[in-house]
Amino acid sequence: QGVNDFTQLSQLERHYQSSIAQNLMQQGVHLMDPNRIDVRGDLSVGADSTIDINCIFEGAVSLGSNVRVGANCKIIDSIIGDNVEVKPNSIIEGASLEAGCSVGPFVRLRPGAQLAEDVAIGNFVEVKKTSMGKGSKASHLSYLGDALIGAGVNIGAGTITCNYDGFGKFKTLIGDGASIGSNTALVAPVTIGAGAIIGAGSTITADVPSNAIAITRSAVDVRHDAATRYRSVRENDTK
Repeated sequence: QGVNDFTQLSQLERHYQSSIAQNLMQQGVHLMDPNRIDVRGDLSVGADSTIDINCIFEGAVSLGSNVRVGANCKIIDSIIGDNVEVKPNSIIEGASLEAGCSVGPFVRLRPGAQLAEDVAIGNFVEVKKTSMGKGSKASHLSYLGDALIGAGVNIGAGTITCNYDGFGKFKTLIGDGASIGSNTALVAPVTIGAGAIIGAGSTITADVPSNAIAITRSAVDVRHDAATRYRSVRENDTK
């Protein structure tokens, strides 16, 4: 059938996508709606996997067995292992996820993200050129770039690996079992030893030895009844 305009092109595209969807379902893949999947490259899927609506697959994508992909996800040139769950509204590009990982919702895995078995990446986390060891997790609101993270590491909310100084990129190394407190900035190049604990709200600019605790935090200045006096002054100023 000839294609002379965008209407005919879209009709041909839907026929092509429908044939791909039919092949996937015949291979044992559960498509929640075969009319709402777009494959723009080579997609291989293991048995008993489920793909929800409005998912886009670009380039070479491999999904293992018993993989669950939530709605509105985009996966590009990536390898997804068995028993992985990709929750809705996640973007995965140039990444590798081993068995048992859980990512999303609203996750962005950029090129070079390598997740070992049972890694958990939660909502609004961005990972780039970073490998995470088995069982490590970053549950929410973090940026992990140019980092090597060991096994069993917990990354608190709001953690940032400060990998760029305006001229070059630098690496952050985090040892096995370390715990990074919420709202921490790790200024690369920096190494956090195995089992170390970083207190919440810290900016770390020097290496932290294994099993040490590092805290950088300003002293709390409590001025009693100052709020009452402040409100009184403001009220008088507005009269």
